Amino acid sequence: MPHKEFRFTDESETGKRLDVYLGERLNELSRSQVQSIIREQRAYVNSEIVQKPSYRLKYGDRIAVTYYLPDAVEIYPENIPLDIIYQDKYLAVINKPSGMVVHPGVGALKHTLAHALMWHFPGIEKVGPKERPGIVHRIDKDASGLLVVAKDLRACDDLKEQFKKRTVDKKYLALVWGHCMQKSGIISQPIGRHMKNGARMSVRTRKPKQAETHFKVLKTFKDFTLLEIKTITGRTHQIRVHMSASGHPIVGDKRYGRKKMKSSITPRLFLHAYYLSFTHPESRKRQEFTVPLPYELQAVLEKI
Repeated sequence: MPHKEFRFTDESETGKRLDVYLGERLNELSRSQVQSIIREQRAYVNSEIVQKPSYRLKYGDRIAVTYYLPDAVEIYPENIPLDIIYQDKYLAVINKPSGMVVHPGVGALKHTLAHALMWHFPGIEKVGPKERPGIVHRIDKDASGLLVVAKDLRACDDLKEQFKKRTVDKKYLALVWGHCMQKSGIISQPIGRHMKNGARMSVRTRKPKQAETHFKVLKTFKDFTLLEIKTITGRTHQIRVHMSASGHPIVGDKRYGRKKMKSSITPRLFLHAYYLSFTHPESRKRQEFTVPLPYELQAVLEKI
């Protein structure tokens, strides 16, 4: 994800529109793409988010922008092993490992799940956008666990509609810092782009979107708590943001964790999507899948 910074120092151009100024300097982007980036809260003037493309610049303004490159990669099949839990002619359920990006983008142009899907399921490249073949939902790169992918257009549309209507049931296991005051509860805090860092999500945002996370305590350790977490909405980094905002960051979270809560007990983010349930697009029967914690996370529990 490119990040660029500029300083507006031409007094003769004071009052110039922000979108025009950035359009002249980001040659890889069109004017409309620049405007979209600004509206998506990825442009900053003097460390403050600016949401209007028509913002007028003043002498000395410091400008920063974070953005994705359009059509940055041509996707192709890669022979990457996959843990395929289930498959039929309509869909497949994958147990994604930690460290694997779901689909390509800036900073992850190859070795993604999408590349692997094209190798294992010929023809899936015709299902959905070319850079996201068969993909109907995502899991964070650093998290692991269950994903359902579509193998034909009908299944793709049906599964997307299920996610839209929130009839898909997803549950995670997460190890968090500290002890929760309640045995179970609901975190209902809107999430949006961080006001000063567009690469992060936050409950402190100028453009909030509803987000709801349910949690239940499974086991308490000396310094940690193992939770079962269910997401009702599907915002970017939702679980990580909500747990951090509640005072219980996920162990191993380098982005939303806290400096004083560093630990070497886990080699990765302790977040695993262990349960997935949805209605089969063809048979209309309810499907349920579970996978155990990966070895490296199970070893953490045994250690503490």
